[in-house]
Amino acid sequence: MGLLKSMEDEYPLIDSIFQEFCGSRGIFTVEDFLIHDLNALISFAEKQPYSERLIQGIDQLLSVVNGLHKPWLNGVELLKDAQQNKHTFAVAFEEDDPILYGAFREGFITELVGQSCSGKTQVCLLAAASVAKGYAGCVVFIDSGNSFSAQRIAHFVNQDSSFAPKQGNIEALDVIMMKILCYSAFDIFSLFDVLHQLEMKLKNQICSVRLLIVDSFSSLIIPLLGGNGPYSHALMISAASLLKKIAHEYHVCVLVSEKPQVFSQNSAILT
Repeated sequence: MGLLKSMEDEYPLIDSIFQEFCGSRGIFTVEDFLIHDLNALISFAEKQPYSERLIQGIDQLLSVVNGLHKPWLNGVELLKDAQQNKHTFAVAFEEDDPILYGAFREGFITELVGQSCSGKTQVCLLAAASVAKGYAGCVVFIDSGNSFSAQRIAHFVNQDSSFAPKQGNIEALDVIMMKILCYSAFDIFSLFDVLHQLEMKLKNQICSVRLLIVDSFSSLIIPLLGGNGPYSHALMISAASLLKKIAHEYHVCVLVSEKPQVFSQNSAILT
């Protein structure tokens, strides 16, 4: 779930007229819609020139939300899902800190918190190198601060003792690097675009992603923290919900880096 505008192509009743109507009531995302008084919204719609179409749009949006709800799973089904689909990655090479072994798990979000220049990006690059080298599927790296370094990833791969520099391994390095897809996102809306595109590819089985990295989440969230009203908070909830959905439904390990001031306000949303 996310911005109503992102649903326009797939759901014809959620068109520009419906979005303008919702915007007049401060509704820009599905989350805004869910926390709004539905009866008051319908009453307001009945007074508008296109009342019938607006009410149909409300019904369609409700049906979309209801369709997203999956049936409850019992303990046996949850255990089976965890054993079959929620694997743990050994994200490190021999020379690196052993604390990274088993630190990242499919289906979950791992938050990497630290001040600037504390090494968060290095861990993200190490994770990308480790997963791309050791596992099938690709790595998606969303870069919000021009921090992605292909040279650094190559260094991590080459420092592995089993990956001695020779002609065959130069070609193997190219294969590993091709499994890492980097996208730039310098605001929250660019992040939504990338995540929605990724979700559609995963849903249609166009690609297989083992690790999704957002470095850094702080750069995208901090501009929203000073905003007043529910809109900024709703955007943060939408981004976090989409990350959790991708992690859980498609068995993707999600790694986000954050600064402490953002973590304190956002940890309850991501976890």
